[in-house]
Amino acid sequence: MPTPTVRWLLAGLAMGCALAAHAEDRIQVTYAGSMGVVMDKALGPAFAQREHVAYQGQGQGAYGMARLLASKKVVADVFVSITPGPIEVLKQAGLVEQAVPVASTRMVIAYNPKSRFAEQLQAASQGTQPWWKVLQAPGLRFGRTDAATDPQGQNIIFTFKLAEAYYQQPGLAKAVLGDDQNPEQVFGEGGLLSRLESGQVDAASGYESATLSAKLPYVALPDQINLSNPAYAHDWYDTVSLNLPGKDGAPQVIKPQPLVFYAAVLKNAPDPARAEAFVRYLQSADGQAQFKANGYGAPKGPAL
Repeated sequence: MPTPTVRWLLAGLAMGCALAAHAEDRIQVTYAGSMGVVMDKALGPAFAQREHVAYQGQGQGAYGMARLLASKKVVADVFVSITPGPIEVLKQAGLVEQAVPVASTRMVIAYNPKSRFAEQLQAASQGTQPWWKVLQAPGLRFGRTDAATDPQGQNIIFTFKLAEAYYQQPGLAKAVLGDDQNPEQVFGEGGLLSRLESGQVDAASGYESATLSAKLPYVALPDQINLSNPAYAHDWYDTVSLNLPGKDGAPQVIKPQPLVFYAAVLKNAPDPARAEAFVRYLQSADGQAQFKANGYGAPKGPAL
């Protein structure tokens, strides 16, 4: 019979093994902040139930999250990005070899149905009022995300620049958005739609996917300006750009990228096998059904 000391050591070893097993029995997913609903309420829990693991999700502006992962301030199994740019950050950091397309979306103008401008915005959604005129109404509060850290923040600027040409309205972007990094309009991606729902802003930039997931009304935009249709990439999307400071402070020119969501297994993933399984799940029929039910379009284009 083991002595008390041996029994204590064996008990401690068993507890340590149990804790280690528990720590490994989870999937850690980081994602673009606009994906909070589909990740944390649909895909994550469904995968966790199927695989009998715990799901842990963390969302933030895609560029901001990519930089946290690249600096090792955050460690995860999987990263799901909107547009190729944040994936490139991780490739340069040696953390990603390949990213696969798992869904797509388009830019829209979301609005609060209780806003005092809701009637005009609804009319704009039905095509009876120009949406870009409604957004210039005195007192209307418009929200967007930070172009320096989030692709959506860049994409809404691209959308307005394209709208200037499409509607022949020079100065439209400045009239609605002000400066590119206007602090009166810029909020964190994860909280932008929450601010819209609570009435802190009347209208906001949005991806159709996240807006539908949040069950908010929105104004759909033509393909020529919503960044969703590769057929317009050369003649329309590529005609605009944005100047932002790079990591070294030097200016860099940003061009629009397709509104496709990419999933990648991180090289420092705590559980690479489970990470691979999660990415396969996103591509599976069940995963794609979850995306579709939450307002996302089908994947587009090749792997990165």
